[in-house]
Amino acid sequence: MKILFIHQNFPGQFKHLAPALAARGDDCTALTLKVKEPTDWKGVRVLPYTLPDRTGQSLHPWLIDLDTKVTRGEACWRAARRLADQGYAPDLILAHPGWGESMFLRDLWPQARIGLYCELYHEAGYPHLDFDPEFLSREPEAQPLRIRLKNLNNHLHFPHAEAGLSPTAFQADTFPAEFRDRITVAHDGIDTAWSAPDPDVSIQMKGFPKYTRQSEIITFINRNLEPYRGYHIFMRALPDLLRKRPDARVIIIGGDEVSYGSAPPKGETWKQIFRDEVEDQITPEDWRRVHFLGRIPHDHFTRVLQISRVHVYLTYPFVLSWSLLEAMSCSAAIVASDTAPVREVITHDQTGRLVDFFDRTALVREVCDLLDDRGARDRLGAAARQLMVENYDLEQICLPQQIAWVDGVMQMPVAAHLS
Repeated sequence: MKILFIHQNFPGQFKHLAPALAARGDDCTALTLKVKEPTDWKGVRVLPYTLPDRTGQSLHPWLIDLDTKVTRGEACWRAARRLADQGYAPDLILAHPGWGESMFLRDLWPQARIGLYCELYHEAGYPHLDFDPEFLSREPEAQPLRIRLKNLNNHLHFPHAEAGLSPTAFQADTFPAEFRDRITVAHDGIDTAWSAPDPDVSIQMKGFPKYTRQSEIITFINRNLEPYRGYHIFMRALPDLLRKRPDARVIIIGGDEVSYGSAPPKGETWKQIFRDEVEDQITPEDWRRVHFLGRIPHDHFTRVLQISRVHVYLTYPFVLSWSLLEAMSCSAAIVASDTAPVREVITHDQTGRLVDFFDRTALVREVCDLLDDRGARDRLGAAARQLMVENYDLEQICLPQQIAWVDGVMQMPVAAHLS
């Protein structure tokens, strides 16, 4: 079977599925912006395409998002057309449509099946919009109109796809009923053999003693430190947490950029803004117990999770982070926000502790309670890992589900959903 992967940052969410399909003998090709020259990656032929230079033009601000996606869709279509001119015709196209790349590929290969990675459908109502009163929309009554246009990309893809795949039920359930019925929920998968407890783990940071499982380590991890992932809430809880836990060390991992939500004021970062906000509430001696590691290699990242005594995870109602599931797989005791995506994996006092996203007092209380209660930590950590092994393990659960979905898409009539 010839499979064409479309992802602007390939492999992205296909990092396990694509090599597995190549390994079983499928002819796998990927089109992506990530590489500059053709290359092979784990049995997948990876081909580049580039975006055209754009001259300045006046656009309504609500159309900028769609304009960007159409630009990428056209660029990907032109690269795909060059493949078609060479005689290439995929049996199946697997695409992440979020950036628009796959928008016009049905026009090029009308007989190919199309499966979409359905990450999120943007919803205009609370709590998906204006969840955080500190960062409300400037013009709330106009937001549903803007969001409707933002979803045009989804609606341009829906009629041309046979099926969809979402990693969580929360994400799948954001999609309209007419497409939700065609979405299978199967997570990308957690390597539970890699993300596993290690009683002998240790980490060493320059100028500090070696930290082990006997150290009182609190962890907070996001791809980027920003309000969407509760960084401001955690930082505002930090002074009280440090006062109550004089032996604790706090490890914070995350970049300075913006993954989701609004950007900080020009020339600033959310990381520094909220660090500055609590600067004077924390003594210099206590600041030495707080380690900002930025972004680190995955093996170092895993060791941090393995050494964590309590891991804090906060998020708006949005896409669930892999870091939470990896922390659970490492048997970390979790204190997390009581928001919809989190409740899919954390049941209060069974696989972790849940607190209101905005309740800093409750956050500190639950963290301190777990730091003082090894029995509770062990119980919650063991249950969290069991959930990951039984429902989210990459090799035994998730990858077989994804491959079964691929094979199921190939059994669907091609014209079933053409507009």
